[in-house]
Amino acid sequence: MTLPPEITIGELAGRSGVPASALRFYERQGLIDSRRTTGNQRRYARATLRRVAFIRAAHHLGIPLSVVGEVLALLPAGEAPTREFWARASACWSAELDSRIERLERMRDRFTRCVGCGCLSFQECALVNPGDVLSGEGAGARRLFDGVTPPG
Repeated sequence: MTLPPEITIGELAGRSGVPASALRFYERQGLIDSRRTTGNQRRYARATLRRVAFIRAAHHLGIPLSVVGEVLALLPAGEAPTREFWARASACWSAELDSRIERLERMRDRFTRCVGCGCLSFQECALVNPGDVLSGEGAGARRLFDGVTPPG
């Protein structure tokens, strides 16, 4: 049995687990493409399944769709991402992911120290109110009126 070269949006949604509305959004963003039949129905190349899998995997890693689009733009239209393509994308994104991990670890450590202190003071706590240089001028908004006497 030979598979048809193209699939409908319903088949793509069913096979990929991505709602048709999201597929239409991906298409508007230029992440995937389709051709239209004479009845104006979308038809997707089978390779689109791999593109959608790539988009979902990147999304689960927190990679913005705009960045995913930049990487997918390197592929010829209608071509599926290969193993080598995934490896190159992974290498590109590794530094960003490592940076996020480091940032999250710093946040976790800061939170752990803060919980140990227990103060959660808006005046003193570096977690709740980091870098507050205006606290020495007293409570309340300091820049709201910028030296102008408030009305009333």
